[in-house]
Amino acid sequence: MVLVGFNFWDVIVGMLWVTLIILLAFIGYRWLLRRLSKGNVNTADYCTLYNIEENPASGEIPFYFTSNEEKEFTLSVLDAEMNDFMEVATGKCSIGGNIIRFDSSKIPNGDYFYSLKTKNQKAVKKMQILNS
Repeated sequence: MVLVGFNFWDVIVGMLWVTLIILLAFIGYRWLLRRLSKGNVNTADYCTLYNIEENPASGEIPFYFTSNEEKEFTLSVLDAEMNDFMEVATGKCSIGGNIIRFDSSKIPNGDYFYSLKTKNQKAVKKMQILNS
């Protein structure tokens, strides 16, 4: 049985063209993904500062933040105008969760901010102190 118009080399060349087109489409897709993701923030490079559990807060306040790597940090309390008021802690944080405790009876009642600074970020949250 002989197939009419069947040429083995035409089939091979056709398969090579299809393979080349699929390969070029894959390369183009990867390039497009890289181009679109350029400029996105890598969240693994930053610490995450969480809200305090009780607001208004009183007594000892636990400040909680997480980090994916060990890094130098400074935790500060800021006044209502966002000026540095008091440094709570400074040092090197550990990987994972970190808790810094602060005695709020040292400062008068009112609205404050707390700030976590590292070499590449500054995270700020608001809190209210209401000691009896």
